[in-house]
Amino acid sequence: MFKKPKFNELSFLVYGLGLSGRSVVSFFLKNKIKNFEVWDDKNKNLLKKYRSKNLKKTLNNVDYIVLAPGISLFKNKSLKKFKKKIITDIDLFYLSNIQAKTIVVTGTNGKSTTCKLLEHLLKKNKFKCSLRGNIGNPILNLGNSKKDFIIIEASSFQLSHSKFICPDFSFFLNLTNDHLDWHGNFKNYLNSKLRIFNLQNKNQFAIVNKQFKKIFINKNFLSKLIIPEEKKYKKIKFKIKNDYLNSNINDQNMSFIFTFSKLLRIKENFFIDAMKSFKGLPHRFEIFLKSKNVTFINDSKATSFKASQSALSSLKNIYWILGGLQKKGDKFKLSKYKKNITKCYLIGNNINFFKNQVKGKVIFSITKNLKNSLVQIFKDIKKQTESKKFILLSPAAASFDQYLNFEERGEEFKKLCKIYARRYI
Repeated sequence: MFKKPKFNELSFLVYGLGLSGRSVVSFFLKNKIKNFEVWDDKNKNLLKKYRSKNLKKTLNNVDYIVLAPGISLFKNKSLKKFKKKIITDIDLFYLSNIQAKTIVVTGTNGKSTTCKLLEHLLKKNKFKCSLRGNIGNPILNLGNSKKDFIIIEASSFQLSHSKFICPDFSFFLNLTNDHLDWHGNFKNYLNSKLRIFNLQNKNQFAIVNKQFKKIFINKNFLSKLIIPEEKKYKKIKFKIKNDYLNSNINDQNMSFIFTFSKLLRIKENFFIDAMKSFKGLPHRFEIFLKSKNVTFINDSKATSFKASQSALSSLKNIYWILGGLQKKGDKFKLSKYKKNITKCYLIGNNINFFKNQVKGKVIFSITKNLKNSLVQIFKDIKKQTESKKFILLSPAAASFDQYLNFEERGEEFKKLCKIYARRYI
């Protein structure tokens, strides 16, 4: 068990003043922690009152540097030598006086949906809970209300620098090539995820994807290892009358939630009843429109091929919109899914990369953007006789070549679909 330091005996530099950085400053002020300074490379006027006068001196002298999750040590070499001092807002949360049980969820894909599923399950079964972290609500903005559980979505960026994180329940969903430009290599990426287990004790739980069982055992972590009950969940899946959860895309997430419900001794019928009313998150296999025999699905959050695989495996007669800014090291393996794809439409500024992935495997058109894609799709579907057709945006790529984020990409897709569906169907 680590010894918690006393905040008022320490000095801090808050490095990076985005959403989480500003929440750290608010936390310090609220708790009357006076010995801190701030720094932001891009905005030198923000919180000027607390700004470091001499960054180099401050970096050397402070006890801890609370680093914004988006800042990579591989890209910011001047910070690398201070690695031992670097912590995150999640660390500050764990160093404070926590009354609630904590659940930390990490993995490459499915974190947000799993967190929302946890929140829904707990609330439906009369537990008081709050959802924080990478999902958009900084952990330090929590407030004083009493909770039974605090659910934290933790990205690899946050975990990479975390030193005091110690969840009562840790979820490690999956891991595929992603964010390698930030971490430097796959080993560093994996090790960042494993940090959620470092400080857990024998009375705490680690719910881990079976592919990481051996790694977990070899690391000699102390927490109780639990492998999700996938087969048991699939036996009751048919009882959950929910179109969103009945697709294969959520089987892995649901096996984790089902396993967790057993740990809390939630009765099976209560689990099923709770899941019936769950509504999925926007941009994650979001079925937002049905018109005659055409279903429109916004899966803009799928920013790697691995993230798109679930959608491709769950549907037939897919008109697939693909492309954007490819992820470093991403590999496309279409052999299992090509029979499900009627045609592919390539968008974004990296057409050649995606063209090379699909050429000779599926029929494709180069459409460059969403508008052109939908115009072409509606021409194509008139020629096809399938009874059910699925228009799927699952880009398997980041959005930054054409959009601010995946949300903006998804919203434009939904808007265009509603316009063109009225015209052509």
